[in-house]
Amino acid sequence: MAENDTMEKIVSLCKRRGFLFQSSEIYGGLGSFYDYGPLGVELKNNVKRLWWTSMVQKRDDIAGLDSSILMHPKVWEASGHLQSFSDPLVDCKKCKRRFRADHLLKATSVKPDLGTMKEKPKGKIVCPECGGELTEARNFNLMFKTFMGPVEEESNVVYLRPETAQGIFVNFKNIKDSMRLKLPFGIAQIGKSFRNEITPGNFIFRTREFEQMELEYFVDPKDADKYYEYWLQERLKFYTDVLGIKSKNLRLRPHDKDELAHYAKACSDVEYKFPFADWDELEGIANRKDFDLSQHAKFSGEDLSVTDENGKKFVPYVIEPSAGVDRTVLTVLVDAYEEIKGGRTTTTESSKEVEVVMRFDKKVAPIKVAVLPLSKKEELAGVSKEVFDSLRENWTCQYDVTGSIGRRYRRQDEIGTPYCITVDFDSLEDKAVTVRDRDTMKQERIKIEELVDYFKDDFKS
Repeated sequence: MAENDTMEKIVSLCKRRGFLFQSSEIYGGLGSFYDYGPLGVELKNNVKRLWWTSMVQKRDDIAGLDSSILMHPKVWEASGHLQSFSDPLVDCKKCKRRFRADHLLKATSVKPDLGTMKEKPKGKIVCPECGGELTEARNFNLMFKTFMGPVEEESNVVYLRPETAQGIFVNFKNIKDSMRLKLPFGIAQIGKSFRNEITPGNFIFRTREFEQMELEYFVDPKDADKYYEYWLQERLKFYTDVLGIKSKNLRLRPHDKDELAHYAKACSDVEYKFPFADWDELEGIANRKDFDLSQHAKFSGEDLSVTDENGKKFVPYVIEPSAGVDRTVLTVLVDAYEEIKGGRTTTTESSKEVEVVMRFDKKVAPIKVAVLPLSKKEELAGVSKEVFDSLRENWTCQYDVTGSIGRRYRRQDEIGTPYCITVDFDSLEDKAVTVRDRDTMKQERIKIEELVDYFKDDFKS
């Protein structure tokens, strides 16, 4: 299967089955913005819930936060975003298209120095769309600017946050004091961020509105290397052990020295083997040293240092695992997608077709169980509804009576439902139902009263 075909099929499935839609589609759409449909929002919420459970709920050393999207403009001055949060932009003089210069450089032997374009590329780079001449690179600030209050003047300028991390840093003292935390400890946050990307693309991989899952883990500087290595392994395990991503499609890639931000001591990416980019970043884990807290202490006048048991005062270092919710959702979709040529069922209608199975990990799947009555007759509907109601007290379930049982199985396979329950006329007598496993297609007769216990271990976070 061609790589582009894979992405096209996943995008098509996402719209057809209610995972994702183009934002404002009835008006022609808004570029690089997407709406999560009924199944997409369940999938996304499952990803966030699993991250939160593993990073906050199950740990004693991490507290949660939900900071404001709009913050004091001084925050972005202190963090350096006003001065340097930019990408190199080039224009085509012929077709007027705009591109990120560092993306165009990937086709050359030059490794861009964090977008500064200090090193000239070998050979002439032309517009990839029309072959036209490109302008010199210039910096383009990625922050969305708006105004607070009724008057649009410079003194009322505020910014949509380009990352969630700064909300954590400016609340460091509040959380440390209110929760009585001692080093090492972390502050975790899930929230929306906004970047006016020059070249968004690859579906929900790079968008202008996105959601982040970030942890800032504060440590004694002498322990920073140890905790950096610890979080590298922890974050890689999250994708394989919690989300069920295939390990062969994941890797850790340390950044070269010329890739590091000026304040970072070390940084590595968890990369995934995407169909459109071979390997690309899924999550970054960085040792940011004491840059952030020191900057906010300087600009705000607040003392953000800590004192250890020996009376020594210092500004903590921070280890930052930062993941994109939307990229993680895309990874889960891509990793789960499987085509089976010729079908895997024995019905005439499906045996000649390609069947799609989304093999989501059971904890991640948007719909956990589908209840499929064999008939719409009233006596069967009553039992089926009882089964459905008892299960949806615990999990997100779906009730489907439309079409043949084979077609309904295929619909559920295509949205990744781990189990289908068939309620038949024997159920009226033996008080049991047939449970079908998505992956093995094995069918098992289970007593209705035992169903909750039958499923509960599979869907545990």
